[in-house]
Amino acid sequence: MATSQPEWTSKLLEAPHEVSDKSGRVRRMFNAIAPRYELVNTLCSGGRDAYWRKRAVRLVGARADDWVLDVACGTGDFSRAFLSAGVAGVVGCDFAHDMLALAGAPRRGNRSGAPVAWCEADAQRLPFRSSRFSVVSCAFGVRNFADLDVGLGEMYRVLDPGGRVVILEFTRPRNRFARQLYEVYSNHLMPMAASVISWDRSGAYRYLPRSVVSFLDGNQLVERLEDVGFVDVCATHLTLGIVTVYVGRRG
Repeated sequence: MATSQPEWTSKLLEAPHEVSDKSGRVRRMFNAIAPRYELVNTLCSGGRDAYWRKRAVRLVGARADDWVLDVACGTGDFSRAFLSAGVAGVVGCDFAHDMLALAGAPRRGNRSGAPVAWCEADAQRLPFRSSRFSVVSCAFGVRNFADLDVGLGEMYRVLDPGGRVVILEFTRPRNRFARQLYEVYSNHLMPMAASVISWDRSGAYRYLPRSVVSFLDGNQLVERLEDVGFVDVCATHLTLGIVTVYVGRRG
């Protein structure tokens, strides 16, 4: 259900990552856009979102013995990509209840037969013991963390020694021409189209592109991953650099 008042005003969007109550606004925003979230993603990415997730699963080297924690899982698309790759099991967690309800809806099914569970939890306080998972993933979620270092630290904590992290995140293309095209689309065309398709009144599709341009660049995110303890961190740019896959390992 759309909110009656926008969560994201022009004033707040000047520095969205510095808003004191960012966490609550992000949660309410995602609950508001949950019903048509996947449809908007597919249409606005031209169907590339599925490719990005599959490529990320390959880059992290998903194996049959992997237990995966998918942080900020939303409606579960990344979790299902891991299940399709044949991992041992997946836990998807998200703090937006309406997103998680869609992730666990019976219509989803699970053709792999591997166990999957859904957990309502905040990425800043993951309710899992340390060294529980061999892979921790997050698709288009880390820039929404209220405290990035805390969230990355939690992802590190729940990984086995030698376990891998894989993060999918939007980035600004390095090529100037590609960047100009991308920013015209993401700042003007996409927000209008997505808001109409989703019936959104929360300001979500104004916040989401703004949260990309005001977030860390690829090199800075690599450094932050290394700061919390990840090693062998590498970044792979996809689709002219509008998306980057980060893969690292807990030492």
